[in-house]
Amino acid sequence: MSHDQPDASDPWITAAADWPLDLVLDLKGSTRIAVVIPARDEERTISGVVRSILGELDALVDEVVVMDSLSSDETARVAAEAGARVCSVRDVRPDLGVRAGKGEALWKSQFVTQSDVTAFIDADLTEWGPHFVRGVVGPLLADPQVQLCRGFYDRILDVGGAVTLEGGRVTELVARPWLALFRPELSGVVQPLAGEWAIRGSMLRSLSIPVGYGVEISTLLDVHAKCGMRGIAQVDLGRRAHRHQNIHDLAAMAVEILAVADRRRDARPDPRVEVALRAMNEERQWAIRSIAIDERPPLDALD
Repeated sequence: MSHDQPDASDPWITAAADWPLDLVLDLKGSTRIAVVIPARDEERTISGVVRSILGELDALVDEVVVMDSLSSDETARVAAEAGARVCSVRDVRPDLGVRAGKGEALWKSQFVTQSDVTAFIDADLTEWGPHFVRGVVGPLLADPQVQLCRGFYDRILDVGGAVTLEGGRVTELVARPWLALFRPELSGVVQPLAGEWAIRGSMLRSLSIPVGYGVEISTLLDVHAKCGMRGIAQVDLGRRAHRHQNIHDLAAMAVEILAVADRRRDARPDPRVEVALRAMNEERQWAIRSIAIDERPPLDALD
């Protein structure tokens, strides 16, 4: 794929293979790069993710930080033994409160990293490679106008080991339909909820961050609002496998994403901080799950 930017109305798409390590190192210069891995109860996979990054990208990456999101297992210990710097959301700026959630981990990572570009990588990956990091940071290093680079990939499904370019169920049934209805100019973003992406630190500090799973769509919508499509790039990362969630967890994720997206569609404040999601169990009893939908302020707005 070409490194040349297309028309400003189209998202710039390259492939991870277009960003070999020697090229990315040449582009890096004095740019400080951090890899942040949000993790909650990922003791089975976190070591492999950390060791793969440290083993092959030591010259490229200045920091590898695992943000432990209130894990109840040995995630923190395993990640530290693999060589990462581990920070708990409980211990980072406790004066600002402590929330469970992926967005909270990403937001608090800004207090413990010193980077010009930050790449976010999920902790539950089982089939992937360090080219994920090279791929998402490459366009940011090559073009100063690019503020956000989102990855996409062929997903390896649980059923029969099938491979598909489709996003997950929440992506295809919630996020992409919402974008098609209300932000059609972003319908060319292949996987708007993919967990592998990179952003400039200066841009990240200017954004509010949802405390939960809405962080991917919020950054996409907010960067587009600030910069247009010219500020967004995409990179084809190849194949990816990870642990899949049950349908009730996906419903909670969908609530968070819809709340975050709708808040940006209407451009009005939402006073709610939680939404109650009801589900009937096998005993025909209602279970109520409280889902946080509030957002952390931009770091630039903090005193």
